[in-house]
Amino acid sequence: MFLSKLLEPAKTTAREAGAILWEMYQSGDFTEQHKQDLSPVTSADLAANAHIIAKLSALTPDIPIISEETQLVPLQQRYDWPRYWLIDPMDGTQEFVARSGDFAVSIALVEHGWPALGVIYWPKEDILYYATRGHGAFKQQKNLIKRMQVHQLQLGEQMRIAVSRRQPLQPITALLNAEQQVQYIPLGSCSLKSCLVAEGKADCYLRLGPTGEWDTGAVQVIVEEAGGKILDSQFSALSYNQRETLANPDFMVIGQAELPWPELIKAKSASRIL
Repeated sequence: MFLSKLLEPAKTTAREAGAILWEMYQSGDFTEQHKQDLSPVTSADLAANAHIIAKLSALTPDIPIISEETQLVPLQQRYDWPRYWLIDPMDGTQEFVARSGDFAVSIALVEHGWPALGVIYWPKEDILYYATRGHGAFKQQKNLIKRMQVHQLQLGEQMRIAVSRRQPLQPITALLNAEQQVQYIPLGSCSLKSCLVAEGKADCYLRLGPTGEWDTGAVQVIVEEAGGKILDSQFSALSYNQRETLANPDFMVIGQAELPWPELIKAKSASRIL
């Protein structure tokens, strides 16, 4: 009941933040700078971030918020939080700057160390992906709402892999079984590629390179409720709020969870920064 009461306000907040991003995207009226890790951040990220934090703080003043665009409190202060909001005001800032339109708002609620509610909003297509634990995953476009289910990939069938528009394919192909037939589906934004798996339009998404827990929080519950999994590159579960940093290891989003994925994808060292 608690999650169901938060879902609609979270969806509304994601739409509102998406509208802020879309207006700034269309007008071109934004500034860009780079963080210490050289990743881009724009004034649009910050505007959406301020809106989301204001809305969620008013909705649930007793629930703390972790955002990609705010300073992270030390682990000692947050380790025992029973629940917290985990947000990425714009997943796909590079796509925003590059003018592809493949960027999204990501809002998750983490309870007792695991995502329990997730909302992803794609302004360009006016699509909402959302889920709460135990109640299924859904895609909403205008007034059409569809329950999502991963594709039931069979061994020997061509595997559809969601890939980045900006990153080289060679590191991905090096992890695949040489005999596996593959179709690549290019798309921007980590969360949008994960949602492709959830709705059955891709069978997996292999993410190599830096990400944060805010990149997987919302899609973790969406993918799981659609029948898939998100695992690190050694086929182990991710974790949330367990380390000083929120950096993720390399990870994979897989659809048909019962398949013997280690026969299709080679394990890769999954180093975690403490």
